[in-house]
Amino acid sequence: MELEFITAGQIVNTHGIRGEVKILPRGVEPELLAECGTLYINGAPCVLTAGRVHKGCLLAKLKGVDDMDAALALKGKKAAIRRRDVSLPEGEYFDEELVGLTARDAATGEEIGKVDEVLAYPAHKIYAVRGGKDEYLIPAVPAFIAAIDVPGGTLDVHMMEGLGTHES
Repeated sequence: MELEFITAGQIVNTHGIRGEVKILPRGVEPELLAECGTLYINGAPCVLTAGRVHKGCLLAKLKGVDDMDAALALKGKKAAIRRRDVSLPEGEYFDEELVGLTARDAATGEEIGKVDEVLAYPAHKIYAVRGGKDEYLIPAVPAFIAAIDVPGGTLDVHMMEGLGTHES
């Protein structure tokens, strides 16, 4: 099932005195956020009039947010993007789209659990699969991931010895 909105970050602070906000991206590159024309805060559209990437965050100017007090009122709010407004390269997905997928052994088709969360590490992401007979921390790299079918709700995994956290 395709999501209508993707949580893309959180407003963590103000920047300057002219109403800019500092958005910490979540599961999204800050450059992608800067390219979006509209962010959704509390479900309401907020037009991005300017944005630039600074130290891994997006410094954004939103229409109607003209001073530090207005920007401060947004601190702590989550920022979302509309999924259909953003196109990703073939085979790439937002973290939020992967949570809830049924993880299966690619060789047998046996269900091993559901993707519970996507963990970000410097080298690559890790899919935490829980709810089956074991917990799995699966590196999000081609050696482990056979296929991802978001519309079909599945993630096929090349199972390898020692992949489960409770195996000996």
